[in-house]
Amino acid sequence: MSLRRRLLLTLAPLFILGLIAVDLSTYLSLQSFLVHRVNDQLLGVHVAVEGYLTRGDHRGGGPPGGFDPSAFAVPTNTYGAVVSPSGAIIRETTFPPGNSFSARPDLPSPLHPGTAQNPIYVTVGGSGGVGHYQLYVDTIPEGSDLLVAAIPLDSVNSTLSQLVLLELLTTAGVTMVVLLATWILVRRGLRPLERMGTTARSIAASDLSRRVEPANEMTEVGQLGLAINTMLSQLENAFGERAASEQRLRHFVSDASHELRTPLTSMRGYAELLRRNPDMTEADVSLATRRIEEEASRMGVLVDDLLLLARLDQGRPLERAPVHLGVLVNDACADARASDAARSITARIETPVEVIGDEARLRQVLGNLVRNALVHTPPGMPVEVTLRVERGNALLEVADHGRGIPADNAQRIFERFQRTDPGRSRDQGGSGLGLSIAAAVVEAHGGQIRVQPTPGGGATFQIHLPMPAVPSAPPDAVIAPAPALG
Repeated sequence: MSLRRRLLLTLAPLFILGLIAVDLSTYLSLQSFLVHRVNDQLLGVHVAVEGYLTRGDHRGGGPPGGFDPSAFAVPTNTYGAVVSPSGAIIRETTFPPGNSFSARPDLPSPLHPGTAQNPIYVTVGGSGGVGHYQLYVDTIPEGSDLLVAAIPLDSVNSTLSQLVLLELLTTAGVTMVVLLATWILVRRGLRPLERMGTTARSIAASDLSRRVEPANEMTEVGQLGLAINTMLSQLENAFGERAASEQRLRHFVSDASHELRTPLTSMRGYAELLRRNPDMTEADVSLATRRIEEEASRMGVLVDDLLLLARLDQGRPLERAPVHLGVLVNDACADARASDAARSITARIETPVEVIGDEARLRQVLGNLVRNALVHTPPGMPVEVTLRVERGNALLEVADHGRGIPADNAQRIFERFQRTDPGRSRDQGGSGLGLSIAAAVVEAHGGQIRVQPTPGGGATFQIHLPMPAVPSAPPDAVIAPAPALG
């Protein structure tokens, strides 16, 4: 069953029950008001009945003694009687006097008189065309007989019958109008949901670019549409990222296979050469053995790098301890000077800086960046390593003055197996994973790494790392940078 039908089948009975409750309340209120008005009339009518039956000439119809019942507002067919304690009717009359006794109330037995302070009113049946009477019983002064006064309730019943008919017609008409209006409003209100369903079906056909039509954000349907559009945007981005990730993974697997195939092919070639030529000279055997060892070592380094990247991708926690970056800067520069004593390598430590992280991995990152600067710049070109604080973060900069990095490669330089230097082949060393590892390690520390051109030519790698709120005391080695050599 549709939501529209369920709403109508739920609202219609509730609305009808509400109208019935209002109608019943109105009916009972009007009935009580009319009956109370009749009761008030009875208090005056019983005086006329008493005067007429006890003092008037009821036998001839004349009012001796000056008593005139017409002076009282007595309704037509009002009945009056004097009844003995045993229930026998002594005298009776109807008003106006002279009417026949065809209409009279059915007197109950026994009769219970009331008092002025506590009057008793009783509704009884009637005959002679009068359906019901409102009855009042009182005791005649200075006697034991009872005085009965009764007013017909025909006018009350007629008024109530007209009210019931009016309520039935009104309830039926209002119900039809309200149900029709509800149907139209519900249909109009649910129309955006129908459009959302159409959009959802199209999305199920892999069209994630579609969005539901905007609605009033102040309504529940509008808020639902906004939430669905937000969810669709996130889904589209997630699927796009997943597709891009899968594409990168395929490229990575392909590149990794190619990188591993090269040393494996070389090792297998030299091994087959040794097996097929047992009479090789000692020099050739030594060359083949050395090349096998070199390729095996290179493949081991590549596998270690791949395993490190896999661990970083899995989000495995790193070591967490205070690391004084000034020590790492001095050590990296000292190692670089030892390998290239003819080059100017400068360490600039503007302020001692401490971070919380894995010292071995941060040392590896800084060492990779400095070695890349040595490898990818002409001999004699200077390299500067700078440490300072910028906007509450530690900033490490490794600047060289080589050919620099083309702008179209700056965004892809941290991807795996990317070689921006066309003159550098696999045979000359390097797996293309150094910068990928650096980026992964920096991100695992909550930092960022980027590259930008060095003024005058070259490339500057910048590493931003968050600093702890309360650093520990730096060691002496951080305070004074190592002197430049060469």
